[in-house]
Amino acid sequence: MEQVKDKISPLNQSLTLPCGITLPNRIAKSAMSEQLADRHGSPTTDLQQLYAVWERGGTGLLITGNVMIDHRAFVEPRNVVLQDAQFLQAHRLWAQAAHANGSKIIMQINHPGRVAVLPLLNKPIAPSAVGLDLPAMNIIRIPREMTETEICEQIQRFATTASLAVEAGFDGVQVHAAHGYLISQFLSPLANTRTDQWGGSPENRRRILIETVAAVRQAIGKDKILSVKLNSADFQKDGLSQEESLQIALALERQEIDLLEISGGNYESPAQLGYAPDRHAQRDAYFLDYATALAQISKIPLMLTGGLRNVELMNNIVADGTVDLVGLARPFALQPDLAQQLLAGNLCPLQQQSPALDINRLMLIYSLHGMQLSFAVSVVVSNLNSLRACFIRWSHLRHVWDLIF
Repeated sequence: MEQVKDKISPLNQSLTLPCGITLPNRIAKSAMSEQLADRHGSPTTDLQQLYAVWERGGTGLLITGNVMIDHRAFVEPRNVVLQDAQFLQAHRLWAQAAHANGSKIIMQINHPGRVAVLPLLNKPIAPSAVGLDLPAMNIIRIPREMTETEICEQIQRFATTASLAVEAGFDGVQVHAAHGYLISQFLSPLANTRTDQWGGSPENRRRILIETVAAVRQAIGKDKILSVKLNSADFQKDGLSQEESLQIALALERQEIDLLEISGGNYESPAQLGYAPDRHAQRDAYFLDYATALAQISKIPLMLTGGLRNVELMNNIVADGTVDLVGLARPFALQPDLAQQLLAGNLCPLQQQSPALDINRLMLIYSLHGMQLSFAVSVVVSNLNSLRACFIRWSHLRHVWDLIF
């Protein structure tokens, strides 16, 4: 971890990752699922413009939201999908929009596994035929257990999407292994009941993650960012524990990844939104205890996301070497120039959000019901106040309103 220079706030420090790419500061926009693709799954000009706004806001690292590796499995309507070069030019424009002022951008790549809700006629695939423990979410079907051939196919799809992302101009990729999606399902003793080499022991359950990381590294080379997003725990009885997650992190360190982002929870226990029963998820920096424990046994570059709202705490955990990057997501939807505010030493921008607007609750409803709640972006979005004022597409918010009442 880099030493902090005198008289410069820790968040203002640059960071050189193991691959050699240097981030201009220690603030990252963590992934949010924007749902701004066209009907083909190609990035729209709205999506490109949104990232141009965030890039102008001073963020050191931008992480895209939830790009699908397979057109047969979507989490939400209008997710971006990148599985071949057909619409690669749109991805090039997306990457270019995020590079104008020195920020770096990596593409989060993902397969939803059993939580896929689209296409409706496709039966979801998963490590085992174990459905979600969410009776109210009746649009989710019992998944079909993957064959070994299908597992190997999806590993290759991760690698293909990663290669295409780098070809389009992205600085690297983030493999999504958290929040109850496909790789996270393999890691979970509850979702993965296999008895072959892909299940059973902790080593077997993490095999798909390790092999995916190896395939992606081979696809993108050693000079691009390879990140993984990992649950600190699933926050479920008999689910993935913190102790096992720490061992997964050490295994990823041996794979020489460039950045590990820590989060937690899944659709059944959404700790990433602050609703886990565990006491650690009921405060600022939900997963700080895990990050502290990992920093004591590992030198892997670490990004902490989840509940970070105290700017003094952000500076302190970077300064003392607990983490290398701080990740924020929903605050950027309300305040797209948030990074500039933080880097300028403004200690209260996060406190200016209206407490009456419960973004956690709104996003929880959104994620559980698959509604197309997305950012309102247009050609006039260069006005930051316009983005803040209308960051939700109100025509879709009406459906969420109906669900609440």
